[in-house]
Amino acid sequence: MEKKNLTNAVTEFVLLGLTQSPELQRFLYVAFFIIYVNTWLGNLIIITTVITDHRLHTPMYFLLANLAFLDLSDSSVNTPQLLSGILSQSKTISFNECILQMFFFHFMAGAMGLCLVGMAIDRYVAIYKPLRYLTIMKQRVCMGIVAQAWLGGLAHSAVQIGLLLQLPFCGPNVLDNFYCDVPQVIKLACTDTQLAELQIIFNSGAVIIIIFIILLVSYTTILIKIRTHITDGKQKALSTCGAQITVVCLQFIPSIFIYTQPFMNFTLNKVISVIYTVITPMLNPMIYTLRNAEMKKAIRRLMSRMLCSGKEIGT
Repeated sequence: MEKKNLTNAVTEFVLLGLTQSPELQRFLYVAFFIIYVNTWLGNLIIITTVITDHRLHTPMYFLLANLAFLDLSDSSVNTPQLLSGILSQSKTISFNECILQMFFFHFMAGAMGLCLVGMAIDRYVAIYKPLRYLTIMKQRVCMGIVAQAWLGGLAHSAVQIGLLLQLPFCGPNVLDNFYCDVPQVIKLACTDTQLAELQIIFNSGAVIIIIFIILLVSYTTILIKIRTHITDGKQKALSTCGAQITVVCLQFIPSIFIYTQPFMNFTLNKVISVIYTVITPMLNPMIYTLRNAEMKKAIRRLMSRMLCSGKEIGT
């Protein structure tokens, strides 16, 4: 009974946010609001374009639309909390809301990492088995890749939160961050957290590094194949792989820095967290759009159809 009371002692956490300067807070609010709006616009455009343009009904663009949806979901877990906290005098979050925020954040981030693995598999098949590409990457296989990505993200998040909920929280409740995340929350537990930290580092850090290495090796072999054996469509293949490699690096390098070290406070952690949770979801659709001529043409076709529909309604 005593342990249960200790576990339930903390009912809310106080988020210190990014800065205490009122002038800087106003500037950051405007900047992050613009970034959040652009994140929604960019990813919604990709999703809508892929759905409405039959020329993009291919495995690669199906996976890209799923990644765009994950970007939207991932950004929406933490950015609204960031925006409301910047201008709010009361920067608190309840214990249950904090747990839910961490659960959905790691759920989406885990699914996104596995979705990037699926996109690497798609490019590998397209480059190494071009004649059998559509046979191998049929709809059932693509749906399976997406389902496994979501289930993998769910399992990863469930383990993270399961390990965290075993700890008692009975005293300090101040988080030096703008959102709830495992490295900060675990430090507030009223017990020795060394073993729990090592378990969580293995579940996050080790998995992140393994997936990152697999992706780097995969794309290295793909690039070698493109440069040495492919002549037709070489530039298009290089551009597509280049975009995916850029997104992989933006996704994994910040998370490696945060989740593979012992859970200590570093000045750069907040900056890296902003890049990882706020800026990267906005950059992903820009990278895929700017480096993909087929996607740019499809977006122009979508805009043309929308303008024509608007004119017909107006008349």
